[in-house]
Amino acid sequence: MNAQPEPAEASAEQAQAAIAEEFAFFGDWTERYQYLIDLGRTLPPFPDELKRDEFKVSGCQSQVWLVPAGGAQRLDFRAISDSSIVSGLIALLLRVYSGRSAAEILATEPRFIEAIGLARHLSPTRTNGLASMLAKVKQYALEASA
Repeated sequence: MNAQPEPAEASAEQAQAAIAEEFAFFGDWTERYQYLIDLGRTLPPFPDELKRDEFKVSGCQSQVWLVPAGGAQRLDFRAISDSSIVSGLIALLLRVYSGRSAAEILATEPRFIEAIGLARHLSPTRTNGLASMLAKVKQYALEASA
């Protein structure tokens, strides 16, 4: 894989704060959903050869593939979904967790989910899928730090 760009924010916590600040600009959830969809469209191209069962996230209603690269010092993630809104959720997760050390990933709780109101506005199936994606990110970080 090609070298991954540096994360936009210096830490996962700063990324979460920036996400909360961005979502605060939107007055209602129609606008927030549109922003999520727009974020999903910014994901880099995802090669078909990486759409393998080993990278598929179970527990998601949509199809989601999450591919790790790197090690304990820095883990980068590539991911994609066949759902526009889920792709937006992926963009948020990558912003917080990709390009971080395994230790930082494991220590970072996804506070942005509550901060931007996702917990109250996602369907139960999307909430379960988001939890599955987070669990997979943490699993990869745990494996990298072993």
